[in-house]
Amino acid sequence: MKSFEYVIKDELGIHARPAGMLVKEVKKFESKITIQKGGKIVEASKLMALMGMGVKCGDRITITAEGADEDAAIEQMEAFMKNNL
Repeated sequence: MKSFEYVIKDELGIHARPAGMLVKEVKKFESKITIQKGGKIVEASKLMALMGMGVKCGDRITITAEGADEDAAIEQMEAFMKNNL
C-alpha cells in the first residue's frame, strides 16, 4: 500500500470537472485508490462519493493506492493532483 498527502490548491476544491477527470484517471489502474479527508474515506473511482466529500481549497487529503500497480498509480495520482488540483 502506498499513500501521500496533498493540500488542495484549486480555489473551487474538488468540483465536477476535476472530479470527473480524476475518476477517469483512476480507472486506468487495477489498484484500489481511495481518498481520505478527516475520517471520511471514499473510492476515487466513484464520482458522486468524491464530490460528496466537500473537499475545499486548503483541505489536506490522503490518497492511497493498494494493488498490483500501486507504485504507478500513486505516482500518476501525485502528478494529476499537482497539475489539476
